[in-house]
Amino acid sequence: MAQLRIALAQVNPTVGDLEGNLRIVVDSAREARDRGAHLLALPEMVVTGYPVEDLALRNSFVSASVKAVHRLAGELAEQGLGGLPVVVGFLSRREGPGARYGQPAGAPQNSVAVLHEGAVVVTSAKHHLPNYGVFDEFRNFVPGDTFPVVRVRGVDVGIAVCEDLWQEGGPVTAARAAGVGLLLSLNGSPYERHKDDVRLELCQRRAREIGAALAYVNMVGGQDELVFEGDSLVVDAEGELVARAPQFTETLLVVDLDLPLGSAPGTGSDTAPHTGSDTASGADPAPGGVVDGLAIVRRTVSSTPVEPYEPLENVVTPRPDPLSDVGEVYRALVTGLRDYVAKNGFASVLVAISGGIDSALTATIAVDAVGADRVHGVLLPSEHSSGHSVTDAEELARRQGFAARTIAIAPVVDAFEAATAAADAPLDGLSAENLQARVRGTLVMALSNQEGHLVLATGNKSEAATGYSTLYGDSVGGFAPIKDCWKTLVWELSRWRNAEAVRAGEVPPIPENSIEKPPSAELRPDQLDTDSLPDYELLDAVLDAYIGTDKGEAELVFAGYDPDLVRRVIRLVDRAEYKRRQSAPGTKISARNLGRDRRLPITNRWTV
Repeated sequence: MAQLRIALAQVNPTVGDLEGNLRIVVDSAREARDRGAHLLALPEMVVTGYPVEDLALRNSFVSASVKAVHRLAGELAEQGLGGLPVVVGFLSRREGPGARYGQPAGAPQNSVAVLHEGAVVVTSAKHHLPNYGVFDEFRNFVPGDTFPVVRVRGVDVGIAVCEDLWQEGGPVTAARAAGVGLLLSLNGSPYERHKDDVRLELCQRRAREIGAALAYVNMVGGQDELVFEGDSLVVDAEGELVARAPQFTETLLVVDLDLPLGSAPGTGSDTAPHTGSDTASGADPAPGGVVDGLAIVRRTVSSTPVEPYEPLENVVTPRPDPLSDVGEVYRALVTGLRDYVAKNGFASVLVAISGGIDSALTATIAVDAVGADRVHGVLLPSEHSSGHSVTDAEELARRQGFAARTIAIAPVVDAFEAATAAADAPLDGLSAENLQARVRGTLVMALSNQEGHLVLATGNKSEAATGYSTLYGDSVGGFAPIKDCWKTLVWELSRWRNAEAVRAGEVPPIPENSIEKPPSAELRPDQLDTDSLPDYELLDAVLDAYIGTDKGEAELVFAGYDPDLVRRVIRLVDRAEYKRRQSAPGTKISARNLGRDRRLPITNRWTV
């Protein structure tokens, strides 16, 4: 057995910011070197950020990524870090002869490179390309057909990329056949509620299948609707958890392992590393052979084991109770908003606070994400706004210390109604209610244009699912922090946040009345949400089954739901598709959100 100290850099890259991302790699390498690491790994496509989506189809972007990796290898050496092998994910293109049908030379690939002593030692590409949920990798990439094995300090380290670990065969089979002592998995795995336990179980199962330790490094931070929580971890060959990083925090996880020495002959040398590409199907597989369609490509970085040393105490960061993980969801929402604001260059956010629970939670997430001094509230009371709504909104701003102003909308609504009446088109009923919401939407967007704020839409998933919102009214905004939260979860999150404040000896940020009072749009006298929608506990259960698991009418009725209720909910959801297409992006926290996870036609007569 040989000792090996590995470092997993759980970092937050930005899509398209190649220079900034390279600085992240160099800084991580410096810290890893200073902490005595023998090998450093960073996440999937850390050089370009992830996911790049159709940027992969731009030749200029692919070329810039490839050049950046070679420049990075040189910079690491110039900084005195060249002796540390560094594994990075990047965007490359398929090179060389022998391209398969549908996989032309020059096609983009989701790739990995090992850098050492100023050179690119080996490259390879992701083999299994996910094409479900939020992933469209078959659209953007062609698969790789090599499995790289790099000898580091005498230990054979195999390298896989994200989905390669989740699917049977391919790199998993090749890793076992190659006899690796460690499988290194580079990941851009988005957060979903309860996913961390599934991830750990997967890594444990794969380690036992391969008969080798497994190190899983994941990125952290927000990218549009996705948020990455990190959760980097290491398990040994028996599947026992050795080390685990915290969630939603950039960190360098340094782990000491005892691993078997490699026995298969390697290629290359410590002083003359390979500088070409192994992504072509014609790459020389010797002496690894071909396993499950993958050519095993071996390279040697260093064959001499390290001298024995005193190992560090490996750290396993505890996880929340999986039955009570509301706090985990809250941190995901804060992370998603924080990075959307920062990465898109917004100085401040604007929230229309009504005194209700949705706007209260949205404002609270915003304060936790960017600070109270960068949050601006606006009260937009109408003639139907209750006194407690105004006082609850004012109390929310006071408790959290963010600036808030009041703009009464009644004069603007009156002017609109007078104009339509003069045109012999007087408004009443639903059109009059929606006018109030649209006046509010126009005002918050005017403030956004004038002052440069990012407007936060305050709608929740239950409203978005059923269309219980006004297009160009309360649905307006540039980002929707609670878009993927059912109304029942909104209440859970609010109570959790208040309880956390009490535990810390602080004043609860959300007024209790905002949580406890019956929800209302307050667009007509004595209005309640339950006038238009079923009770939220029941509604959310039906919605989660219909949207989350694609259960149809017959299955929902068979599950025990009232047939009339089922038909009513299905009708509401299907008729609101056009609204959802025009909604702001929002952080994804569920297994199936109402964005890229679920794409249905607007014109659609299938109703069962």
